[in-house]
Amino acid sequence: MINQIRSKLVKNAASILKVPAKLVPVSVQQKALLEGLKQVFHEALDDGDFEFLEDKWLKVSILDLELHWFISYQDEKLIVSNKEESDDVSFSGQLNDLILIAGRKEDPDTLFFQRRLKIEGDTELGLEVKNLMDSVDLDSLPKPLNQALMTLANFVQQGLQEPEVKETINAY
Repeated sequence: MINQIRSKLVKNAASILKVPAKLVPVSVQQKALLEGLKQVFHEALDDGDFEFLEDKWLKVSILDLELHWFISYQDEKLIVSNKEESDDVSFSGQLNDLILIAGRKEDPDTLFFQRRLKIEGDTELGLEVKNLMDSVDLDSLPKPLNQALMTLANFVQQGLQEPEVKETINAY
């Protein structure tokens, strides 16, 4: 029963979250995304590993939520924008797939070849973004963020698995 509820929640997550996500002011979305990126990529930012994104734009889209943001690196700072920028590379996918990638429950290459993750534009830039994402040590994240990400990714992974149907055998 719990597995069936989890499965329904995961499979319908985007339709459940679509309206509330649209109601969150754009400035709040941008601030939350920027702060999250700073936490996740603090070492890479300190090491200057984002220089490859200098004056270039990465578009990230969550297709089933109809959300997208543009990310760049300018003047040694990450920038998040929601206005249409001329993107150099774009990453797009469904909410559940992006959660699985973030929690390392799915490999981005596998999802790319299954056409569940789209990477379009400058392939070299896309590869640098993917390699930077792969280089993040999830254990170095603040413990509450790491635990929340792992719990969410596990929930989604289990929810996408088909629930076991127990067959009842009747003696009559």
